[in-house]
Amino acid sequence: MNTELLIDAIVRQTTVLIAHLATARGARTPLADIAEQVFSELARELHRQGVSRKVAADMFGLALRTYRRKVQRLAESQTLSGRSLWEAVHAFLVEREVATQSEVLAHFHRDDLQIVRGVLKDLVDSGLVYRAGRGRTSVYRVASRADLERVTSNGPDVDGTDMLVWALVYRLGPVSHRALAEHVALPGVQLEHALARLVEAGRVSRNDALPEGVYSAAGFVAPLGDPRGWEASVFDHFQAVVTTICRKLGAAGAAASGDTVGGSTYTLEVWPEHPLEAEVFGQLADFRRRLADLRARVLEHNRSVSVPRKRSKVVVYGGQSFNEHEDADDDENS
Repeated sequence: MNTELLIDAIVRQTTVLIAHLATARGARTPLADIAEQVFSELARELHRQGVSRKVAADMFGLALRTYRRKVQRLAESQTLSGRSLWEAVHAFLVEREVATQSEVLAHFHRDDLQIVRGVLKDLVDSGLVYRAGRGRTSVYRVASRADLERVTSNGPDVDGTDMLVWALVYRLGPVSHRALAEHVALPGVQLEHALARLVEAGRVSRNDALPEGVYSAAGFVAPLGDPRGWEASVFDHFQAVVTTICRKLGAAGAAASGDTVGGSTYTLEVWPEHPLEAEVFGQLADFRRRLADLRARVLEHNRSVSVPRKRSKVVVYGGQSFNEHEDADDDENS
């Protein structure tokens, strides 16, 4: 198996997806930090899978010392041990209430100053910090709790945020607030507000039996045709595909008809007046009807019985797309 070619192909397709997401509906989402985010997430996942730092450094083509420094710079502030640089800068501004850029850079002089400036910009862009002026004399002030509550309660993206957090809780749950924060790029206050709204709405439940509250959800449904929360639907589709592929990679042997983990892709070519055109294009609608009916019957049964702690969560994903194709003219007709 040529894994390098496969990874390269997947990366290329993933960048296409990211580019489309970044420009969806006229948006121009900042992508300046994506390279560092990819490195950080890859390093974290490799460590989670038991890959040593030396081997991981070799995989990235870095010397071990360089690799360690890069991981540490992205994961933890050199000035305030035990916290990420993002958290450390925000905590400093909370403590000071108001600070100039020069004061922030002086306080975090052990950290990469270019990254510190990037953190300040990210805090401003996220609405957690206000900025007045430019350059080293610019002044930063932390948004008050009242400001944040007003934004998170009435902002235009509240529904989308809640849907995405709901999907994450359902897929990852039972999950703690700390573990959930590692999977969603939301400031702590905004994540707390989203979870509180979801609990109040009955979509998510919180178990306070453990020292740190644990969240779970009995289900997740993105209403068909509802424009709110399309981000959650995209995440749910993509996460289902990635999970299925990862599970399949961990299984031995080739695919078989009776497999409970796996996927199949079929390409069907039709054209106007083709006798099966309507049936082909109707597959997605038929798939949705059948699975929606099955889900409803499963939920109805589960509500009438005591659900065991150990159970199977079966994820079924179905997608459909098409593109117009026209063969090139033959030489004799050109």
